[in-house]
Amino acid sequence: MKNLKELLDSTENISGYRISEKNTVSYELFFVHKDLETIRSTDAVSTSVTVYVEHDGKTGDSTFKVYRSMTDDDIRAKIAQAHDRALLVSNEPYALPEGGTLEEKLPTDLDKYEPAQLGSMIADAVYAADDVPGGSINALEIFIYRDTLRVVNSRGIDKKQTTNRVMIEAIPTYTDDKQSVELYEDYRFTRFDAEKLTAEIAGKMKEVRDRSVAVKPEGEMKINVALRPFEIGGLMREFAYDLNYASVYSHANMHKIGDDLQQGDGDKITLTMKAVIEGSERSAYFDEDGMELTDTAIIKDGVVCGNFGSSRYGQYLKVEKPSGSLGCMKLEAGGMTDEEMNAEPYLECVSMSGLQLDLYNDYIGGEIRLAYYHDGEKVVPMTGISMSAKLSEMLATVKLSEKTDVIGGYEGPVRLLMRGVSVL
Repeated sequence: MKNLKELLDSTENISGYRISEKNTVSYELFFVHKDLETIRSTDAVSTSVTVYVEHDGKTGDSTFKVYRSMTDDDIRAKIAQAHDRALLVSNEPYALPEGGTLEEKLPTDLDKYEPAQLGSMIADAVYAADDVPGGSINALEIFIYRDTLRVVNSRGIDKKQTTNRVMIEAIPTYTDDKQSVELYEDYRFTRFDAEKLTAEIAGKMKEVRDRSVAVKPEGEMKINVALRPFEIGGLMREFAYDLNYASVYSHANMHKIGDDLQQGDGDKITLTMKAVIEGSERSAYFDEDGMELTDTAIIKDGVVCGNFGSSRYGQYLKVEKPSGSLGCMKLEAGGMTDEEMNAEPYLECVSMSGLQLDLYNDYIGGEIRLAYYHDGEKVVPMTGISMSAKLSEMLATVKLSEKTDVIGGYEGPVRLLMRGVSVL
């Protein structure tokens, strides 16, 4: 890093630079059924440099990779090439974030364990759920990571943050005398909770069994539909994308500050973009530019109240203190209890091919691969269906659960209930 900075500082025809260095140390376990087939450990460093050049009243930039095998002459040649390429880019002028040093670790308890110990504990927790007759976990892959990101720039920033995280990939399978059905499970966390992990996999084991016996309804239904955290997070990310500085600057946004998104008596949405959420691997203290992250509310009680985004686009919009590129979001809980959700028949979406959202055409929908029909007395697995509704009508009457969870970069209600959705 010191050598790289010296080479960049001595280059006279560039206006600035940013160095991003990421070191990822991993411990990986690969199981087939319950047999540990492979253990792999890696230690990889990825370094990239972005060169900035002011020309003709504009700002150009170009990025290149740096490898440890490179000589000083190799790097000088790369800087010269990046300078020439940056002259071909003509962005509106902006300044790099200025000053600031930091060295922090994101909240975690994973570093209490040696990787081999943690891997064994995770495997035990997963296989504790492998108790469904006819079911099995065909494959399990466990990835234990420690990521250290350092960002240095020409205006005095030198920041480092370390993230400890785990990713699990599992293939729950159910086989009977007619067919074999598989589901793919991708589960991530920064804190180890054996009971929660076992419960998560047990739920998937039940779902793969139910997928094999799921039925298609006889005709179209008009019914309440409940979404789970993964899809709720997808819906909230759509609003977040719409309210990002970059969308506002390019006039790609549909909503602006002061717009009321919910013309009805549903639970009011309050959404805050966050730097750090306990348990989320997307937590960070600074973004790729080294910009300090500031929690920012973008929707309050159903009304748009703010925007967020990178330093560059914040400068374009004349924002006094840009929030930085926030990767997490928190949706405030509602008041819906399990009893209230069960008061009317509803369809609970378990697995979708992907939630489809179109703000401009006022649409929400998607193909449902597995859902549970609840009528108050029985629960029936269903498959081969799709749903569609007007987004504005859904938001007007939406209900949010009082229970919350953390999934990916989302923290919020575990259920979102949409009323009067067409299911076919």
